Amino acid sequence: MRIAIVGAGGVGGYFGARLAAAGHDVRFLARGAHLAAMRENGLRVESALGDLHLHPVTASDRAEDLGPADVVLFSVKLWDTESAAEVVRPLLGPDTPVITFQNGVDSVPRLDSVLGPGHAVGGVCHIAAVIGAPGVIRHTGTLARLWVGRAEGGAGRNIEAFAQAGQAAGVEIEVAPDIRRNIWEKFVFLAPFSGVTSLTRLPIGPIRDDADTRALLRAAVDEAVAVARAEGVELPVDQGERVMAFVDGLPHEMKSSMLGDLERGARLELPWLSGAVVRLGAQHGLPTPTHTFIATALKLHAAGGG
Repeated sequence: MRIAIVGAGGVGGYFGARLAAAGHDVRFLARGAHLAAMRENGLRVESALGDLHLHPVTASDRAEDLGPADVVLFSVKLWDTESAAEVVRPLLGPDTPVITFQNGVDSVPRLDSVLGPGHAVGGVCHIAAVIGAPGVIRHTGTLARLWVGRAEGGAGRNIEAFAQAGQAAGVEIEVAPDIRRNIWEKFVFLAPFSGVTSLTRLPIGPIRDDADTRALLRAAVDEAVAVARAEGVELPVDQGERVMAFVDGLPHEMKSSMLGDLERGARLELPWLSGAVVRLGAQHGLPTPTHTFIATALKLHAAGGG
């Protein structure tokens, strides 16, 4: 199966490498020092699930060099969505799904606005992985799972084939009957997790172990869950407790990718995480004081550079 990876960071780099190691034709759209390192030294994955080294790697900063794909995995940062969608056109055949594993809850309609209806497919990724150094993907913990599916239900031949390819490669990929619910289930964890870890500049361990910061995190979760229900998403009545139980199972040292961006002085996905909770809450007349505080406190860092 020919698979194009758009955004070869922690998500795209990790899963692309696993699929390539299993024999699939995986091609990476990357840029900068990461691309240069991949071309020269290949792509390394450091993981408790097993290290690997791909060499050589098919990678370019031009989609035209990679050719049409059976499936495109789209995992760029949220602020790059529209510009990256324009770039992927040479990768598309008539039935090529573009599976977005981005954070946030509005990636599919944003992709549809550029690519037209039919190509964008919802996806959810559960993994803690980052670019540890150019050409190196560092995976924390052992969680590495993908969910894929169309918002209207069903999957389609290429999506089913992709899930089967992943399973054969030892990668957890499942087709979701209701991907919108999966997206929101992740969001009601991720927006609070990203916001509170970035606000405190700490990994999750000390946050969940302190009564006051744990309460802050739980308040952020409850606000996000209330917004999800107002959006018509049917979450379990104990969704807040489920999120906190999940938090308690995370590695002590786990940080959000947004905290990593903050530490590097990079742009933040804040407007699409806590910012989205605030924006959607306002549309439904719901108070979101915790996310409003997070969004305000981090606002001056959102553009990066400091």
